[in-house]
Amino acid sequence: MILPGQTLGMLGGGQLGRMFTVAARTLGYRVMVLDPDTGSPAGRMANEHLHAAYGDAWALEQMARRCAVATTEFENIPAETLETLARSIPVRPASSALAHTQDRGREKVFIRSLGLATAPFEEVHNIDEMAGAFARIGAPAILKRAALGYDGKGQVAVESAQAAERAFHDLGEVRCVLEHRVDLAGEISVVLARSEDGAACSFPVAENIHRGGILHMSIVPARIDKALSAAATKAALDIAVGLDYVGIMAVEFFISATGELLVNEIAPRTHNSGHYTLDACVTSQFEQQVRAVCGLPFGDTRLLSPVVMVNLLGDLWSNGEPDWTALLRNPSAKLHLYGKAEARPGRKMGHFCVLGDDLERAIAEAEAIFDAL
Repeated sequence: MILPGQTLGMLGGGQLGRMFTVAARTLGYRVMVLDPDTGSPAGRMANEHLHAAYGDAWALEQMARRCAVATTEFENIPAETLETLARSIPVRPASSALAHTQDRGREKVFIRSLGLATAPFEEVHNIDEMAGAFARIGAPAILKRAALGYDGKGQVAVESAQAAERAFHDLGEVRCVLEHRVDLAGEISVVLARSEDGAACSFPVAENIHRGGILHMSIVPARIDKALSAAATKAALDIAVGLDYVGIMAVEFFISATGELLVNEIAPRTHNSGHYTLDACVTSQFEQQVRAVCGLPFGDTRLLSPVVMVNLLGDLWSNGEPDWTALLRNPSAKLHLYGKAEARPGRKMGHFCVLGDDLERAIAEAEAIFDAL
């Protein structure tokens, strides 16, 4: 076990790294953050912030020499960075696991290799392949960059082969995945932790509502039947085992209009839809991440209260700081702001949770608070 008092390395300095850092320091660890952004939210909370690129030799030497373990807050850390550190200290998750999740095509092929279902898809390498791919996938469809897309970025909805070709050009003519847009009944996600010895545990399933490709609201417990919840939890565990994953990960699922469970995406890190755990579970996903990468026993993932989590995007700051009065007057609401200096449209600036024994009432209160902002 890596016990409190030792230093943990965090690659990435955004809000996920910030909340990990708070959890780690609360447990008594020191944290070293590597992030090139001098205003990094995680760097402001860490014991030390290395202002350097992820491939910077000096920074990696510092982390390798002074940290007991390294982990990540987003999936696109360069493989060379992870491999360099892994020669000196444990890196959790490993670069071999992230290799599958950094590319949508590889990810979907891997998911299907486990016997799990995805939406129909085709990989598209060049514009000459588009017409044939679209004919096989059919409308409606969505074209996604194979790499570096998130929160609705790097993807375009298309209704025809011609529109798909235009979208391919607009996305830079890089390798893409063309995916059929399934008629959905809903979307859910599972956040789980897995340790080096193969032990695993999951948090309650979240029901997710998106706006403009970005998560708007997570509702827990998800309003789905127990069999579907159990199937999603098992599928997420199968994926973690297949990746030999160590750390925290999330798996996003579609529920089709016919009730079929489809794996949408793997997030090899803590996840936006797991933020409810900060207020509504015995153990948060961030403390669990600390426990997983340090080889500690897992904390209890029990849900203490039904909860609704709502994202706060930079759009709310268009006329200055939002008026938090309605939120702070509600004794069941919990506000979390990420300490970002600049608000931009679509940028995640914070979130809030509303807890309550009556889930539908909590949803109504959360919507009323959001509307008041």
